[in-house]
Amino acid sequence: MTAATPPSVFTRIVNREIPAAIVDEDEHVIAFMDAGQVNPGHVIVATKRQLETILDLDDELAGAVFRAAARIARRVQAVFAPAGITVLQANRPAGWQTVPHLHLHVLPRHAGDGVELTWPRKEPGIERLRELAARLQGPLAAASPGLSPPP
Repeated sequence: MTAATPPSVFTRIVNREIPAAIVDEDEHVIAFMDAGQVNPGHVIVATKRQLETILDLDDELAGAVFRAAARIARRVQAVFAPAGITVLQANRPAGWQTVPHLHLHVLPRHAGDGVELTWPRKEPGIERLRELAARLQGPLAAASPGLSPPP
């Protein structure tokens, strides 16, 4: 977060400026009940430091976020016994991100719960898939923070 970036609603929760039902917290992340519960047990796992997208994470913080999400998912399963769990992480408005602060939804799921995700599947064939994979194996990927060049 820069000096010009206003604190997000999640930063305000981290700073205890607004109330939240906190489930878990450590030095890197905070987990709290989503105020817009899709199903009982819907939890937000957010970075304590205000970062906007997954692209802003280093490997250590990425690991901390996903370890926390897995820990919360196990708790949600044990307590609410959903038929399934969706873990959703969105980036930027075109990717469905509505709060500009890195977070994941841990969402307990049940048949007929009304949650939908459309996925317009395309099948370009193996040669095109190999071309796309090759583009991700080059120097740009290797130069990105937290990424290692392919073996």
